[in-house]
Amino acid sequence: MLRRLLRSSLTIAAPSMRLQEKILAPSMDGKVAVGLAINRLMNYSSGPAGGDSPGSRVAEDSATHEDFQPTVKSSGFSLEDIVHQDVKENPVMIYMKGVPDAPRCGFSALAVKVLQQYGVPIGARDILSDLQLKESVKSFSKWPTFPQIFIKGDFVGGSDIILSMHQKGELKDLLADISSERKEADA
Repeated sequence: MLRRLLRSSLTIAAPSMRLQEKILAPSMDGKVAVGLAINRLMNYSSGPAGGDSPGSRVAEDSATHEDFQPTVKSSGFSLEDIVHQDVKENPVMIYMKGVPDAPRCGFSALAVKVLQQYGVPIGARDILSDLQLKESVKSFSKWPTFPQIFIKGDFVGGSDIILSMHQKGELKDLLADISSERKEADA
């Protein structure tokens, strides 16, 4: 019964909440009130854009409310400095969509899977969490797509290049000293 009421209250194409309230008001019990509340919430978050409509308020809130303002204080490092430092300090560095444990793109997942076969430490940054970082990495490498893999400070390419190098045995040679250093450190 509740599902039917919710479905009917959500599919009514009424131009205003007043009409929906009139339609639902005759049997204003708890179930209908829940359906009405859900309908009001949907209108608030997805109303027509522009003006003072409920839908436009959501977009304004994220730009103005203090909870959505950046909290990170500037460390004096630019994003370009951070990218340069990442590439310099990590023998294998990947800028990807997601993180190695939870890639958010098939190409990123493929690159991580190939690199993990060599047992090398992988430094990684999620470019989806910071669009300015994404642009800085593209500027640094002069390459537009992701993932971007750097090995021993040099830009190697994306998942297609890593896969090709792996299949030809070139990646094994390139990562040999990195994986042997790790084995010695673990011993």
